[in-house]
Amino acid sequence: MLMGILAMAALLVAGAVVALRYAIHARNMQIWLGSYLRRRVPAPPVGPVHVMFCFVDHFEPNWGRVDLATQRARVDRWCRDYRALASRHVDADGRHPQHCFFYPEEEYAEEHLTKLAALCKEGFGEIEIHLHHDHDTEANFRTVIARFNQLLHERHGALPRDPKTGQLRFAFVHGNWSLDNSRADGRWCGLNNELILLRELGCYADFTLPSAPSDTQTSTVNSIYYATDDPLRPKSHDKGVPVRVGGQPSGDLMIVQGPLGLNWKRRRFGIIPRIENADVRRACPPTSDRVDHWVRTGIHVEGRPEWIFIKIHTHGTQERDMDTLLGEPAERMHAYLESAYNDGTRHVLHYVTTREMYNIIKAAEAGKAGNPNVYRDFELPRPSAAAPG
Repeated sequence: MLMGILAMAALLVAGAVVALRYAIHARNMQIWLGSYLRRRVPAPPVGPVHVMFCFVDHFEPNWGRVDLATQRARVDRWCRDYRALASRHVDADGRHPQHCFFYPEEEYAEEHLTKLAALCKEGFGEIEIHLHHDHDTEANFRTVIARFNQLLHERHGALPRDPKTGQLRFAFVHGNWSLDNSRADGRWCGLNNELILLRELGCYADFTLPSAPSDTQTSTVNSIYYATDDPLRPKSHDKGVPVRVGGQPSGDLMIVQGPLGLNWKRRRFGIIPRIENADVRRACPPTSDRVDHWVRTGIHVEGRPEWIFIKIHTHGTQERDMDTLLGEPAERMHAYLESAYNDGTRHVLHYVTTREMYNIIKAAEAGKAGNPNVYRDFELPRPSAAAPG
């Protein structure tokens, strides 16, 4: 009898182990779970924690290959409803929420960018670069990015010029998450030296990650680091050198990651924790418990734990998600950020663009401390289509 019970228990344990392994591999968690579990968040610093909050949008008006009328409706709703939403909220510096429109080069339409540039001119965000490509070549990539840089800058007032070199600088988000040819099947990129090319073309940082549950996710999680490209191999940004106070730039490209982890408050079947990958849409609205998780993750420059960086993302032009991104869920998210993380004693909230986030990161690296608000333009100035704060 006892032996039978023990055998049954052993079978149940074995079955649970098999099920767990299946669940982990089905969501590609084996890539990053070990790093996540080993990571240690520093103890809370003395004094206020400054929270830099950045919203990155893979903004694709032509998503689903729709007609021009549908594209216009999508862009018009964003310009109307986001202006109204953001106008009702401010951070500790009196700045409205900042939306970063990463616009895909292959979907360029002048009228859409003109409308977004006007929204940004009023102080609601900035325009950056997004690209979907497949089996690309180095020559074509250089031509496409350089041409799009000039177009966005000259026609729409986007992208800053580096004060030291005069080069146009931009932030990047890779379509289909496939930065540096990182998909296992080799699709949706084609360039093993993409980090080098981005650096040479003026990219100041990549904001693609996290990409879980995709297999493009890196083993490095919840970090700000410099990646060095190996032009003979894909996914060179899998690991890198953390950005740290007193450090120096290294490698080819800064990688700024958003929060990634396990959300035990939101479990599948009441058992399996969901992946928290900083994605915001109807199926995963920006609830207060998710905001708390983002803050607790504590992404920071090493040596400056009192400045934390939260980068969340979305695909903003999909109709099924617009009520979440432009309606009551987003309203509650900002209200919660402003009430729970902006008391001036324990937390101070700063709404930032990707450019401002990069500048503040570089200020931390340079040893700057205190109120990060004064470092929003530390290295790269505002483009003309971004109103002064």
